[in-house]
Order: sequence, then C-alpha cells, then structure tokens
Amino acid sequence: MNLTINNVVHEFEVDEDTPLLWVLRDTLGMTGTKFGCGVAQCGACSVLIDGQVQRSCSIPAAAVAGREIKTIEGLSANSSHPVQQAWIAEDVPQCGYCQSGQIMAAVALLDANPNPSDDEIDQSMTNTCRCGSYSRIRKAIHRVANA
Repeated sequence: MNLTINNVVHEFEVDEDTPLLWVLRDTLGMTGTKFGCGVAQCGACSVLIDGQVQRSCSIPAAAVAGREIKTIEGLSANSSHPVQQAWIAEDVPQCGYCQSGQIMAAVALLDANPNPSDDEIDQSMTNTCRCGSYSRIRKAIHRVANA
C-alpha cells in the first residue's frame, strides 16, 4: 500500500482495515498523532486528509490511499507554523496530550475560515481537552486570525 503523508509517499504492507492511526504510529514511527479513545470521539488522533480534519483512529488505511495526509509532524520542522507559534504564545498546553489533534483541528478551521467568531470556534473545535484549556485554545486561534 502507498500513502502520501506530509508530502512523502510511503510504501508498506499492512491489512487494508488497519486504522490510519496505527499505520502512522506503529508502522511509520510518527508518534505526534496520539491515541485517545479509539472511537473517533476525543480527537487526539486528528490529522488532515485533503485539508479536512479527520479522526485517524477510525479510518482504514486503504480508505485514504491516493489522498493527501498531513500530521502534526508535517506542519513544520521546527514548530514555526503560525498555529504552533500561537499555541506557544498563549501557553495553551497543560498536559499536552490532546494538543497535536487540537492544533490540526485549528489549522483546518483557519484554512476554511480565516477569522472565526467564538461561536464558530466552539462549533468547529470538537476535540476533547481533559485539562480544560479551551479558553487558551480560542485565544490562540484568534491570535492567528488577527495576525
């Protein structure tokens, strides 16, 4: 199977129904995308597929062949992406576990809507943060929108 991840074509053998998350983490060693719930509810495993945020724990690898997959590792080599910089500036993470998924969701939101309102942020950012850093997430998104 071939998958294009972060603009690189990767060739490997896995069962077609293997979730994309496990291909990323176990087969390719890309551990930035996290396992949270395994049922596509929490969003810790969020990646971009053709620019849309998707929960990688519930997508079979075969279903994304031929599509563009972007993980947190693909945003920048040195955390220089504007959303990553806003996360740092607003001191968003507490434990940090959900943050790669939160960042990927924020990137998708800002790509679709460069200046979202609080309500639009609340509707789009459906990832769970157990530490409750939602207000700082919102501030970071506004920071990017206002830059």
